[in-house]
Amino acid sequence: MGVLEKIVSADRTCFAVLVDPDKAQPSRLEGLVAAANSGMVDFFFVGGSHISGGDISRTIAYLKERTTVPVVLFPGCVLQLDPSAHAMLFLSLISGRNPEYLIGQQVIAAPYLRTFSQEIIPTGYMLIDGGRMTTATYMSSSLPLPADKPQLAASTALAGEMLGMKLIYADAGSGAQTCISPEMIRAIKEFTQIPLVVGGGINSKEKAREMARQGADVIVVGNGIEDRPQLLREIAESLKDQ
Repeated sequence: MGVLEKIVSADRTCFAVLVDPDKAQPSRLEGLVAAANSGMVDFFFVGGSHISGGDISRTIAYLKERTTVPVVLFPGCVLQLDPSAHAMLFLSLISGRNPEYLIGQQVIAAPYLRTFSQEIIPTGYMLIDGGRMTTATYMSSSLPLPADKPQLAASTALAGEMLGMKLIYADAGSGAQTCISPEMIRAIKEFTQIPLVVGGGINSKEKAREMARQGADVIVVGNGIEDRPQLLREIAESLKDQ
């Protein structure tokens, strides 16, 4: 079963852990692998808006060798392409107006991706204001959608679906001070039929559970687990109890 099919067919909100190759020390990866092998993690997302020294291929290989959980590439640019992941989110930054991230990077990547055997998932990527400047916002030279405009986010997601996207990823960004509001998640789900991935600023099981109640199909957590490793178990258990 492919990653997209797994998300669509799931009878609950899935849980993905975002792994930044720059922070992929063996001690941290060992803990993530143990959690995955205990059934607490549905997907690993690997990548980042800016990678300065981490090794994407090595990180993917480590996870694949030690667990059966699907590893999904979450690339910040064409330099992060890697054919060894099980699947890749083929991102188009539909919340911004920078053509480089709407279609430019995608045109460069497409001929290479054509030779890859991994699952390619067309994804409408939306940056949402999380209360601070994030690396994704800076690197993409684009403004995030206002946090208090759920209908604008819903219309943007709907446009992405009409353009043929198979997935919407709403992201407040790594290190966000605030996560995406329940009102925005609910509005996006009311407007669209495709799965919704939500990430950024999720630092408690209560926030994750509320996002699940509002219809998020996948919840992604990275920084929160780095800061407080026990958060992984707390969120995993709360999502399974839906």
